[in-house]
Amino acid sequence: MPDAIRTTRTTPATGPARLRAATDALETPYAVVDLAALRANAADLIRRSGGTPIRVASKSVRCREVMRRVLALPGVHGVLAFTLPEALWLAEEVDDVVVGYPSVDRAALGRLAADERLASRVTLMVDSPEHLEFTAAAVGPDGPPLRVCLELDASLRLAGGRVHVGARRSPVHTPGDAARLARAVVAHPRFTLVGVMAYEGQIAGIGDDRPGPSRFGVRAVQRVSARELAGRRADAVAAVRAVAPLEFVNGGGTGSVELTAAEPAVTEVAAGSGLFAPALFDHYTRFTPRPAAYFVLSVVRRPSPRHATVLGGGWVASGPPGRDRLPTPVWPRGLGLLAAEGAGEVQTPLTGPGVAGLRIGDRVWFRHPKAGELCERVDALHLVDEAGGVTAAPTYRGEGHAFL
Repeated sequence: MPDAIRTTRTTPATGPARLRAATDALETPYAVVDLAALRANAADLIRRSGGTPIRVASKSVRCREVMRRVLALPGVHGVLAFTLPEALWLAEEVDDVVVGYPSVDRAALGRLAADERLASRVTLMVDSPEHLEFTAAAVGPDGPPLRVCLELDASLRLAGGRVHVGARRSPVHTPGDAARLARAVVAHPRFTLVGVMAYEGQIAGIGDDRPGPSRFGVRAVQRVSARELAGRRADAVAAVRAVAPLEFVNGGGTGSVELTAAEPAVTEVAAGSGLFAPALFDHYTRFTPRPAAYFVLSVVRRPSPRHATVLGGGWVASGPPGRDRLPTPVWPRGLGLLAAEGAGEVQTPLTGPGVAGLRIGDRVWFRHPKAGELCERVDALHLVDEAGGVTAAPTYRGEGHAFL
């Protein structure tokens, strides 16, 4: 795989000035990653994991050069991919890739099933007998054994299931559910059961220190959920281990690294968003990451003395619609979106005291609410080091891939 390309040098500077000086010659829109902040965030994730290995969540990175740099760090091993075609591509150089979601891509399954090297490097995710049957039909009876991981539902269910807190992912919720699916896996001659995964999004993906009184309710629910899941996960892993030996038990996410790593049943934690530290990760009591990823747009209009308009900007994050899914202007300071327009696909008007100093052609720096989704909008991430050196690293899109 080719290395990142196009490296330039600029005069060293510090903080925002360093990033601006390093990339000022680029044409907007472009994306920037502060390597000093990225390294600090990676080091903090490793510290928080307390010796439990970290598996990089590719969905939150989507740039192979950044993943290479993180995977080279002690305490980091393997990738948690989001699609099977992506996993097959990453497995060209990464020897341990777990697909975090079930796949029904027949072509990709066929390719995996016919390639002994890929089959030894890629682990499929299953969460139901129906998916197991679909996969078996797609891969056929002959070929190398295929590695399989079971996904345990990590959501909190209360009041007899009438209250559901967390993502609606796997139907495998109880230790009994897990044991039954494990027996179905080992009964099939093409499948080898190697792992169990559970993602507690209601803890890992929701900040417990957001402004307003709701944060106290979030903290209370997260405490209850963490206690419940720790016991249920341990029982489920024990039930699966009674059926087959396991290589790994994966859990967590950036927001719950230290909590998940402390569970004896967990052998590795997943993390990715904490590397770039997008805006949705600003409000946690357990850690304070350094913003590392930005995108930059140009001012093209001054419709009034109180407004400036940049070209583009509608890079809205997935999830429940709300203002927290909109990009945040951060440099110059004192800028905000208009409630009536938000972030537009072609133009985004800005207001606030910072508008006064803006002229046509000036740049405005934004943070995306999420991490890897930024990479779907640009062909490269411009990696800026402490000395002001810039390396243009291709994103998945820049390498010609759009996996979702």
